[in-house]
Amino acid sequence: MTSTAEQMRAWTGPAILTFGFRPFFFGAAVWAVLAMVLWVPMLSGHLMLPIAFDTVSWHAHEFLFGYLGAVVAGFLLTAVPNWTGRLPIVGWRLAALAGLWLSGRVAVAASGGLPAELVAVVDLAFPVVFAIAIGREIVAGKNWRNLIVLAMLGAFILGNALFHWEAAEGDYAAQGYGLRLGLGAGIMMIAVIGGRVVPSFTRNWLVKRRSTVMPVPPMQSFDKAALLVLLMALVLWVALPLGALTGVALALAGVLHALRLGRWAGHRTFAEPLVTVLHAGYAFVPLGALALAAENLLPGSFGIAGAQHFWMAGAIGLMTLAVMTRATLGHTGQDLTAGAGTVAIYLALVLSVLARVAGGVWPEFSGPLNTVAGLFWIAAFGGFAVVYGALLLRLPAAKRI
Repeated sequence: MTSTAEQMRAWTGPAILTFGFRPFFFGAAVWAVLAMVLWVPMLSGHLMLPIAFDTVSWHAHEFLFGYLGAVVAGFLLTAVPNWTGRLPIVGWRLAALAGLWLSGRVAVAASGGLPAELVAVVDLAFPVVFAIAIGREIVAGKNWRNLIVLAMLGAFILGNALFHWEAAEGDYAAQGYGLRLGLGAGIMMIAVIGGRVVPSFTRNWLVKRRSTVMPVPPMQSFDKAALLVLLMALVLWVALPLGALTGVALALAGVLHALRLGRWAGHRTFAEPLVTVLHAGYAFVPLGALALAAENLLPGSFGIAGAQHFWMAGAIGLMTLAVMTRATLGHTGQDLTAGAGTVAIYLALVLSVLARVAGGVWPEFSGPLNTVAGLFWIAAFGGFAVVYGALLLRLPAAKRI
């Protein structure tokens, strides 16, 4: 087998195991729905899972390390072969990775009856094995430029390990070092990788439209400066989440990344939501930095959890949904355009974020607003599973023949 296509054709098992994006994007969407279906009654006290974490910490862990971990895996398992020119992981090796991820979800959900050390080992097995596999491909392909991606993945794994340690110590892990480190790593992934793909995909679309306005090419000096400031602000936020210095650093990072986004000609893309949503997802990076800065400098502006959800639900939720829709369409041979169903799931996700943030601004209405946010979240990812499920679970007719 000398090519990706030949390797995929040689696989005679389930279609979902022919490429990394298939099991992990579908699994992420289903888990996003199931975890929220469980969380809404847990939030109101009508349901209790046999978990060792407090309920809010379980919620935070599963959407950050559970959901985002799956999306990152689906994206990198698909992108790294393109970066390195090496064959992708398919078939039973891919099934083993997906099984490790699923084992982590089950172990955390049943953690109340298991030793904390065992839960941590089972949950961390997937990201560690995955990082080793991705690292091997990057090194073997001499793709040194993307070692930064491996470094961010390492920080994400360390955040997960710290989260488990804090939870085992009885701390409120939902506002601990592990959560902030994992979330900070996720935001840096969006800033670095999104900073490459958003202007690139925008330029490709604008060229087809023969536009005279083009985005500024990625990774210029301004971009590198903005990324460095964001990194320093995130390090401060992880170590010292409250304080004037952290607030000023986050505010500066927010302004710089808003300016960075403005250089990518997003205002020219409204005719194609598949492109516009990339800009909207990235917009939550500076919005989240500014919201957390406001919470540091003017406590009570959004509430800490409300401010964090600009990043947790907004940047991560919308950007991953944008990537999953685009990658699924592109890698299954569909037209790169957003239909009515796709636009509907984007809108549902945005409404979910707005409702959740509003719950922080008006805490007296947080109960119903959080429920509304949960229902729109379920609609968004349930919609993805329905609209894109067939593309992920089945091969095109030509491949089946």
